[in-house]
Amino acid sequence: MEDDVLVLTNADMEGLLTMEECIAVTEVAFRELGHHVAQVIPRRRIHLPQPGQERLWYWLNVIPGAVPAFDTAAVRLDSAQIRFRTVAGVNRMEFPGDFAGFVLLFSLRDRILKGIVHDHYLSPLRVGSTTGVAAKYLAREDATTLGIFGTGEQARAQVAAICAVRPIRQVKVWSLRPENRARFAEEIGRTFNVDARPAASARDAVQGSDVVITATNSADPVFDGHWLEPGTHLVGMIGANRFDQRRELDDEAVGRCDLIVVNLKEQIEIDQQPELLSPLRKGRIHWEQIHELGELCTGRIPGRTTATQITHHNNNVGMGIQFAAVGDLVLKKARAAGRGTRLPLELFMTRRGESVYAP
Repeated sequence: MEDDVLVLTNADMEGLLTMEECIAVTEVAFRELGHHVAQVIPRRRIHLPQPGQERLWYWLNVIPGAVPAFDTAAVRLDSAQIRFRTVAGVNRMEFPGDFAGFVLLFSLRDRILKGIVHDHYLSPLRVGSTTGVAAKYLAREDATTLGIFGTGEQARAQVAAICAVRPIRQVKVWSLRPENRARFAEEIGRTFNVDARPAASARDAVQGSDVVITATNSADPVFDGHWLEPGTHLVGMIGANRFDQRRELDDEAVGRCDLIVVNLKEQIEIDQQPELLSPLRKGRIHWEQIHELGELCTGRIPGRTTATQITHHNNNVGMGIQFAAVGDLVLKKARAAGRGTRLPLELFMTRRGESVYAP
């Protein structure tokens, strides 16, 4: 047992983890969840309106979970602001200004706080690694072409994840701004040694792609679901909640899917997530068609069974088990590399007999 608490900033963690490592530990976490060993509490958020002319809200984000395989319980906490703006005719959600975002990591065995880790570095990796786990079961093994919507950090991690589990040779990039498409395509091509190019249109990004991923901050669907072709693996990762009701996929896209897998079914109802609830209410899909990633990882349901199926992973919510798995890994690597700031463990522990309250 360590006698200190390791604090890691985003800069401290830079370059410590590979996507392949994150996919491996994330799959363990979801497998334990599928076996009812790991546990989660569904994500909760608070939104409070802020004064002024902008559509601006204070935002508190809380995500807990525990994974015995890694002797780790995690709680992600974010204190930020969000706003909604219309850019090029599209409604978008943004995070203006600075924010506080970190993960508390506890030992299940020793009950100690092991680390306090900034979440900005970890978040794209845990989302991307979850996409990678699902793609191992759902994307065609011969998938070589990826269409990606979005050019930010989350989009980059999504590309990294798919390239880690499938032999991707071409990436088509679509976003609203031509300069962002060109920049991102150049970066992706150089980093992952693939033929990456800006897509000519949203339709070009979808058609002819074996895997299609939406990783934007749009509040409205970004392509027409009629464009999906047989054999496509579709990934959506907006994780909308009851407050904002955003969606990147329309009813047609989801309704055409033969197999639908989410991170947590319970979150669909808690947050009234429109990407799935809308086609559910219209009868385009049925509740029994939706499965959880833990079921895939334990073999309780089969993954893709034919080359022509349209499969869909709705990466619908952040989960504490993701942060427990990836957070434990980064703590171990940071300690080995001598990174971070060490604080006395006593600052964070209450010893029996020190308090009038005894649990």
